Amino acid sequence: MRRPRGEPGSRAPRPTEGATYAGPGEPWSPSPNSMLRVLLSAQASSARLSGLLLLPPVQPCCLGPSKWGDRPPGGGPHAGPVQGLQRLLEQARSPGELLRWLGQNPTKVRAHHYPVALRRLGQLLGSQPRPPPVEQATLQDLSQLIIRNCPSFDIHTIHVCLHLAVLLGFPSDGALVCALEQERRFRLPPKPPPPLQPVLRGGQTLEAALSCPHFLRHPQQHLIRSLAEARPEELTPHVMVLLAQHLARHRLREPRLLEAIAHFLVVQEAQLNSKVVQKLVLPFGRLNYLPLEQQFMPCLERILAREAGVAPLATVNILMSLCQLRCLPFRALHFVFSPGFISHVSGTPHALIVRRYLSLLDTAVELELPGYRGPRLPRRQQVPIFPQPLITDRARCKYSHKDIVAEGLRQLLGEEKYRQDLTVPPGYCTDFLLCVSSSGAVLPVRTQDPFLPYPPRSCPHTTRDPAQSRFLSRVVLMLRERWHYCRDGRVLLGSRALRERHLGLMGYQLLPLPFEELESQRGLPQLKSYLRQKLQALGLRWGPEGG
Repeated sequence: MRRPRGEPGSRAPRPTEGATYAGPGEPWSPSPNSMLRVLLSAQASSARLSGLLLLPPVQPCCLGPSKWGDRPPGGGPHAGPVQGLQRLLEQARSPGELLRWLGQNPTKVRAHHYPVALRRLGQLLGSQPRPPPVEQATLQDLSQLIIRNCPSFDIHTIHVCLHLAVLLGFPSDGALVCALEQERRFRLPPKPPPPLQPVLRGGQTLEAALSCPHFLRHPQQHLIRSLAEARPEELTPHVMVLLAQHLARHRLREPRLLEAIAHFLVVQEAQLNSKVVQKLVLPFGRLNYLPLEQQFMPCLERILAREAGVAPLATVNILMSLCQLRCLPFRALHFVFSPGFISHVSGTPHALIVRRYLSLLDTAVELELPGYRGPRLPRRQQVPIFPQPLITDRARCKYSHKDIVAEGLRQLLGEEKYRQDLTVPPGYCTDFLLCVSSSGAVLPVRTQDPFLPYPPRSCPHTTRDPAQSRFLSRVVLMLRERWHYCRDGRVLLGSRALRERHLGLMGYQLLPLPFEELESQRGLPQLKSYLRQKLQALGLRWGPEGG
């Protein structure tokens, strides 16, 4: 049987999005009954109507026995007449005939017949190039039938009728749509009243925000406002620890918040133990921020003097943060390098971590504190500081520029003239290392000792090659990825700044490669040109003329 044009499943083209259609002699208006005017327009084509009437099929669960294999609710003797009426409605040849089948069979009409009638009405109006006119009385009679019977509809039938009525252009403030919408709201379960929220003060608001797992990515202003609204007695150590951990975790270098933590630490000095202090001090070292609070360092020195023997790991953690800030107190160093402290921590579960931190502190003393004359970490206790790339770099390796930079150096210099991820004494991992002669020639690394002596000698920037009687220098290319910076993208994190500072003091010549410059290179050819310019700016030569 041939399918009439405009029915669902026909190949009539859908209207272009944003197209406008108008009745004879009037412009298109997006009023609630505009759809109805299009349907009643003699100029409306089948293609236009089939595109506008995207009518959902009626669910078959209530349509009696059919090809779907379902039976109507209750079954029995009413199945045949119900199904027969549905067929009559689906085959109605005019809106008047459609209304007649509904009005003349009141005992056979079920709730699901009304969506069928509305859907058939849309098909009739969209199946002919010049759809027949529909009297307003016919539409009003159909509306009244649906309004009178909609209290017996289930929620699904109400939704379908409401959807079809809107598509057919019945006014949104008309009787039919309002009745269906009222029934829809009546069937919805009542919403429970919202629980009364306790009035949170500043400190409680701050704690609630910091404890939320879905906290905003850039919450500086919210935190500042919450902190400003808090009373001094509401800023408990727990709240301030949460704030400090949040800043450190998200690399938020917010001076006003950091100054507030520093001031809290000074004011609450007597009530704080070293385990709390290590958490409060953590963001200062990580974010490379030395507070303006003048009593910050004297306060920490007093706390270390009082608590150093109570919590060894917390003490070393505090000193690690101060090491990143280049503010190591001599008295605390005397204590942690003493034989008694070292012997005590050697038998703890954190022995390896503490020895690594003490090794880094000893390196800082060697390179940055020439006036220190106290005890040092014995050689047999020293371990490599950072023998491999940091956890953050390993976690974000797929976002790193290291692979493409390595390929650029390979094509530019050759595989023999650089080393990647080489750990140099006393344990710093370098991204890329080059050996360079006194004339600037990049030499094959395998023919040279890539390490500078540690501790550094009197001539820190060069070593002598006895075989060829020339001085050699070491150039370290340092990738500065986006996550190596605080969130503002301008200040290196404390651990990165510390590594670069120490490598420079050991005599390595540093060549930073910032992420902004690396991200601006489009493809390997541009990156090779960028690396060539960087290396030539240092006076380096390679290839046949470079030796």
